[in-house]
Amino acid sequence: MVSILPMGDRALLVEVDSLAEVLALHGRLEASRPPGVVDLVPAARTVLVRVDGRHLALAAARVWVEGASLSLDPPTVPDAAPGAVGAVGAVGAVELAVTYDGPDLVDTARLLGLTPAELVAQHSGIEWTVAFTGFAPGFGYLVSPGWPHDVPRLTSPRTRVPAGAVGLAAGFTGAYPRATPGGWRLIATTTARLFDADASAQASPVLLPPGTRVRFRPTTALPAVIRAAPVATTPSRETATGARDSGLNPLSRLPAAVSLKGERPPNPPTRRQGLRIVEPGLFATVQDLGRPGLAALGIAPSGALDRRALRAANRLVGNAEGAAAIETTMGGLRVTAERDTWFAVTGAWGPILLDGRAVDPYEAHAWPRDAELHLDRFVHGARAYLAVRGGIDAQRAVGSRSTDLLAGLGPAALRAEDAFAIGDAGSDPIPVADAWPWTPPHDDELEVDLAAGSRGGWFAASAHDVLFAQPWTVTAAADRVGLRLDGPELVRAISGELPSEAMVPGALQVPPSGRPTILLADGPVTGGYPVIAVVTDAALDDLAQLRPGSRIRFRHARG
Repeated sequence: MVSILPMGDRALLVEVDSLAEVLALHGRLEASRPPGVVDLVPAARTVLVRVDGRHLALAAARVWVEGASLSLDPPTVPDAAPGAVGAVGAVGAVELAVTYDGPDLVDTARLLGLTPAELVAQHSGIEWTVAFTGFAPGFGYLVSPGWPHDVPRLTSPRTRVPAGAVGLAAGFTGAYPRATPGGWRLIATTTARLFDADASAQASPVLLPPGTRVRFRPTTALPAVIRAAPVATTPSRETATGARDSGLNPLSRLPAAVSLKGERPPNPPTRRQGLRIVEPGLFATVQDLGRPGLAALGIAPSGALDRRALRAANRLVGNAEGAAAIETTMGGLRVTAERDTWFAVTGAWGPILLDGRAVDPYEAHAWPRDAELHLDRFVHGARAYLAVRGGIDAQRAVGSRSTDLLAGLGPAALRAEDAFAIGDAGSDPIPVADAWPWTPPHDDELEVDLAAGSRGGWFAASAHDVLFAQPWTVTAAADRVGLRLDGPELVRAISGELPSEAMVPGALQVPPSGRPTILLADGPVTGGYPVIAVVTDAALDDLAQLRPGSRIRFRHARG
């Protein structure tokens, strides 16, 4: 049975009965993909279809999906892999060299009533298929009809799992492309480069995109002490809280993983003259218009949270709208120019000082060499954009200069003494306009349009009433990943667990606490909390200017 569920004003979530049907449907949609489809993201039971409303109406996308869903006849999982996956290119077979030395190997074998050697033989003796990606860029969920086990996750996830760790969870196996927290049971390691942020535009940054067939090839024999590990007489019902040092596993402790925060080195000084950071303020990053269309690879769109403000700043200095600029949060940024240039500041409002002299926002200004620009503490709004003529020539990752906090892509957050080159001169003359209409952002109370979410039926009728009737407060847990809101509990009508499915920016995920979180540009590509509603695409820019303590009132989107 195929159900087409709403997912805001720019996406649909297509739900089927099995993973095999997901793969079959995804293959059909990919083969007939019309212009205007931004993302096709398979998950455990769903396929997300996200469109660019300028090129394809959502109603037209629904008709296309309905046609592709007719007489859906799912093949077996290994044969269901599509021949191509969007920007990924042709999907083939990959042999992944692994060493079966994971800290959970012995305990997991016991849990399944196997010896470690039997577990290794089963894991490496079958062909797997990447069903979908999520959790982190390049993290593939691999399945196989030859895998009979449902492996429980650790009851206490590790705070750090090293890159290259190969794990098991539920009916899946997968390898961690980078150091992250994780609750999968780790049985092996690989040195393969699973994700390459520096891949060229013609190459996929992901080694294992959806549809790839994979075989695990052991690189060494199991140590004798592991081969001799006794099998449990009956499968254990234990769910370990972590790797136990049983005396049988020579690698019962993980190597220390690098902290997610600050794991990237400071932005290196540039040899070309440009900008030098004196003080970054509370938090500042480089942002352009992000990485749209890569959600199927586990890569979030990222980019400027206030896209309107970024576009305006770039147009004021004669740049293309998507040129990279500095996004700064709450003010405090100090920057020195190392050459004569032009700049404009848009978005949040506060004093703007050029060598101590006040200048106006939303206006292009000459910036002499060695002059210091100071964006003082913002009075209204949370994020401002500093654009310079020619754009910020920062490090590219997967086709964008944007910093992605959750995935660790792009330049590091700005630090004192960071230096950036300025790109080629803009194409338009300055000034572009004598006056640019603007008003300070509304950051005390904001009305936000909501479209229907995919899992509205999981909530009681009272939850829908409360969502629109009560004001919500932005908590201190607010960043580029999402805004956590405080307010009354949204009561669920269905209390079961939801298999992971694709998310979109603006989705209101509701965890067991009943208080929603609005996902933003750096938010996870997949998630397991039900989505009651989705902020409309046009309203996303307004969310960028909310600060802790701001209040939101939701209203139904028109049409």
